[in-house]
Amino acid sequence: MKNMNSMLQGYRVLDMTQIVAGPTCSRIMAELGADVVKLELAPYGDRTRFGGLKPRDPIHKGSSQSTYFFQHNHSKKSLALDWKHPKGQALLRALIPHFDVLVENFSPGVMARAGLAYEDLKALNPRLVMCSISLAGQTGPLSQKPGYDYIAQAYAGITDLIGDPQGDPALITMAMGDTATGISAAMAIGYALLNRERTGCGQYVEATLLDTYFQMHEVAIPRVSLRKNYTPKRTGSQHPDGGPTGVFKCADGSYIALAILPHQWEAFVKALDAPELLTDPRYATAPLRRDNNESLKDKLETWLGSFGRRDEALAELEKYRIPCAPVLTLNEAMEHPHLKQRNTIRSVQDEGLGEFQIPGLPVTFSDWEPKDKLRADLLGQHNESVLRDVLNMSENDIEHLYEEGVLIKDKKSRNCTV
Repeated sequence: MKNMNSMLQGYRVLDMTQIVAGPTCSRIMAELGADVVKLELAPYGDRTRFGGLKPRDPIHKGSSQSTYFFQHNHSKKSLALDWKHPKGQALLRALIPHFDVLVENFSPGVMARAGLAYEDLKALNPRLVMCSISLAGQTGPLSQKPGYDYIAQAYAGITDLIGDPQGDPALITMAMGDTATGISAAMAIGYALLNRERTGCGQYVEATLLDTYFQMHEVAIPRVSLRKNYTPKRTGSQHPDGGPTGVFKCADGSYIALAILPHQWEAFVKALDAPELLTDPRYATAPLRRDNNESLKDKLETWLGSFGRRDEALAELEKYRIPCAPVLTLNEAMEHPHLKQRNTIRSVQDEGLGEFQIPGLPVTFSDWEPKDKLRADLLGQHNESVLRDVLNMSENDIEHLYEEGVLIKDKKSRNCTV
């Protein structure tokens, strides 16, 4: 029987983030059991409430819920306020001593100008772990640049390496860097909390999109460093080190991905039933195979063309344990039985949005499993319960905050306190 008491149960996280990177970080902690309060700013809250798909039925149409927001912010409580109002700032400072973690992704300097820099908050709560997530960090020449995933991708030398060799650079058109940065931030916070258990002291940690993207260069940086006149070039669908490794076309017009490391060369030759490749001087070593990758690609695609269907070619490659896969559409990947069985893709239900699918956690645990049912708050849905439970505020005091415009709330928000 798996333990349903989560690893982070008992920890409180104040989430002052929006879009993807920050919300990914706090969402991971929320799923693992932390009590995450998402502090959303007046008047609209997280900007992703207006992205993705929205409810269409007349009852919920116009609500602050969206599929985009749900995916990145489920399992949290929404506290929505005007933090520029003096009473809003006072509420924020009053909350800090009751929280273990604060995550924010404002532009560098915003928190400090509001009197909420780490040193300010540390004075209120020495055990606080604060994490700032940004494009390029709180210091340095790029620290004041606004930007998102694609901007960091470009600065990290990633964009220049993607696309056709004779064409323009291309984007990775998904929030790969954002998501990876959120995971890195969650990891760093976990380690900081572990250190706090040992020392009793909190600390300040940073995660940036640029630093995260730069980590993704698995081999090119030492090469550039040692070869002073060397600049990596785009290689399109082929890996720059050859192999052959890349994407290859089958007879039926579909594609497969293949990754051949040097120690797999002989097995690959056996799979193709082409022993002559072993004695061909053009392919005698891995560097030579890299230099003659185009001719190898032609030979492989000729072999693939001898099969009527992609699955037949994959089956032959798998006999020799060659790392290979069909290039699936997202639709096909979402229906793959492996992803379904492992909850990599999972179904969720929302009162306004209906049933739809979102990604699962990227890790599993032997003594814990995720909840079957997930929810995402409407804007300000937990205003009352958070202020009552954390700060012992009375209903009368909370009502005054609404009257003064300090607290905001989705008109369709249910009076839900769970």
